[in-house]
Amino acid sequence: MQWDDSIRYLKGVGEKRAEKFEKLGVSTVGQLLQLYPRDYVDYSRPWPVASAPWEGSCVVRAEVYSKQPERRVSGGRKLTKVLAGDETAMLELTWFNNPYTAEKLEIGKEYLFYGRVGGGMGKRQMIAPAVQPAVGGAPMTPVYPQTEGIQTPYIARCVAAALEGLDAIPDPLPEEMRRKYRLPDKASALRMVHRPQDMREVQAGRRRLIFEELLTLQLGLSLLRSRGRRQDAPCIPPVDLGPFFASLPFSPTGAQRRASAEILQDLAGPAPMNRLLQGDVGSGKTLVAAAAIYAAGRAGWQSALMAPTEILARQHAETMQRLLAPFGVRVALLTGGMRAAAKRETLAAIAAGEAGLVVGTHAVLSAGVEFAALGLAVTDEQHRFGVRQRQLLAAKAKAPHLLVMSATPIPRTLALLVYGELDISVLDELPPGRTPVKTFAITGKKRADMFGFLDGQIAKGRQVYFVCPLIEEGQGAAAQMQAAADYLEHTVRPLLPTRRVGLMHGRLKPKEKAAVMEEFAAGKLDALVSTTVIEVGVDVPNASVMVIENAERYGLSALHQLRGRVGRGGGESWCFLVSDHPGEAVRERLHFLCGTTDGFAIARYDLDHRGPGDFFGRRQHGLPALKIADLMTDTRALHAAQQEAAALLAADPRLDGVPLLAAQVQRLFEDGAAMN
Repeated sequence: MQWDDSIRYLKGVGEKRAEKFEKLGVSTVGQLLQLYPRDYVDYSRPWPVASAPWEGSCVVRAEVYSKQPERRVSGGRKLTKVLAGDETAMLELTWFNNPYTAEKLEIGKEYLFYGRVGGGMGKRQMIAPAVQPAVGGAPMTPVYPQTEGIQTPYIARCVAAALEGLDAIPDPLPEEMRRKYRLPDKASALRMVHRPQDMREVQAGRRRLIFEELLTLQLGLSLLRSRGRRQDAPCIPPVDLGPFFASLPFSPTGAQRRASAEILQDLAGPAPMNRLLQGDVGSGKTLVAAAAIYAAGRAGWQSALMAPTEILARQHAETMQRLLAPFGVRVALLTGGMRAAAKRETLAAIAAGEAGLVVGTHAVLSAGVEFAALGLAVTDEQHRFGVRQRQLLAAKAKAPHLLVMSATPIPRTLALLVYGELDISVLDELPPGRTPVKTFAITGKKRADMFGFLDGQIAKGRQVYFVCPLIEEGQGAAAQMQAAADYLEHTVRPLLPTRRVGLMHGRLKPKEKAAVMEEFAAGKLDALVSTTVIEVGVDVPNASVMVIENAERYGLSALHQLRGRVGRGGGESWCFLVSDHPGEAVRERLHFLCGTTDGFAIARYDLDHRGPGDFFGRRQHGLPALKIADLMTDTRALHAAQQEAAALLAADPRLDGVPLLAAQVQRLFEDGAAMN
């Protein structure tokens, strides 16, 4: 069996289970071995029954004393109980609809039980614990990410079959590099991570795999950057932005002027611009992008602006039309939902160079879109574009300048550490007229009072956003839609019986979403119940209140993004974070958000308390998703990987001497053409 063979041919898998594995991102044997454990159960140091941490998961050593006959309980479930214990206390073990585990236990024999401990001091309890013999079992067992029908024990069996069945495990790291950093070979590292004897083996295996993943990432980023530097950029000479700024009904902030000057300097350079424009919610990134598009248009070049949804694409197109039409820049909107005749007309205008700016969704990337002279590509990183999508957009011209906008503030040092030579402009001032949103954390007991306040705001002619309760991850779009509908019918309508309330969710078709948002923007709806689709930049200046239910389920940066949807009209605005979670840490997080509107401080707090998952990986900033490395905690490995990547590319720019590593880089970035 080979590394790239389909997992369906692995012993015990087959066609149906292979389909379930795909939900975990696993379709090959190699990808299965890269489904790394998220935790481990250490059976080598069990607790006595009485000392086991109450309400915590742990391993307990106990002798089986007796078994109770199986009986049926409410709901038709079968209940099986076993009484065990040691010299310190009794332990009651319970299984539902699983008599087989209890049947295998022998009275008078000791076992190791893993699970959550409950009950009192005299008799502890465990429900559905994992079991293994007290002697002869594995000292450590992995805990894997799971999905319906694919649980940890089955994944562990498949991993064992893969490790035993592979003819060879290719090692992309040169031997001298492994010696330099005292790293095990890849086959040993995988065995250490998946079937360890102790935590030292886990750490040694992880150290090797983390270094390899970060080296692959750094090589890919370096190749992408060097590819851009080797090409001649469209010539966009410096232009006086005075007329453009003078046409605005307000004066740009110092940060907007500074960022615009940095971008214009890049546009005039010999190499294509590759700049990240990051700024807090409402800091005016769109205006800076418009200034760059204005400069490109004055030099005779077309621009493209990619938006995540048709709603936001239309909004961007209207904004750009207002800003650029006075200077003769024709703005064309291109979306997947256009009528065929209108689309043909737009495509012809783009190909003829008559459209100075093309605003669109992913439709801009489709094969039928041909630009006459694309000089500047702008992507709104809020929509989680990946490297591949950005490369497809850039491929519409020889080497266009690239501006990436992000509303998720990243601490500058961390951004530079990851992006390396990518230039960064930061908007750290709010434009005049943007007042801070007053934020309050409340419990459900205050909901009736809050709705009284909302009704008063609506009576004054203002509008309200409701972000409906976020359901548990993995329940799907249909369940999310149902949760939104239930919240509308059972909570909002009874408490706002005379108000006009609309519903927005991810299962609506683009035209249906646009129709709902147009009604809301036009003031035909007093309130909008929505899933987080409103996060992606919808601008309704008259909306003054944001209500976020189950606020504890969001990261602070996500809450800050949602909060930024209100307060756009210049008047007072409010955000209510509703949560009944009893945890002290949750209350502390939400109260921190109530006390600051500084997006960078919020991002730093999120990074410190939740890790970098919200900031890096394909979901946020287009970097390939990392399987084992952590960009916040593995900084030493990241620095070493950066040094080794630079040395490798200096000696072998095309990585011809390390073909396995080169192939791994291409796979990670999902776009082999981008590496040529």
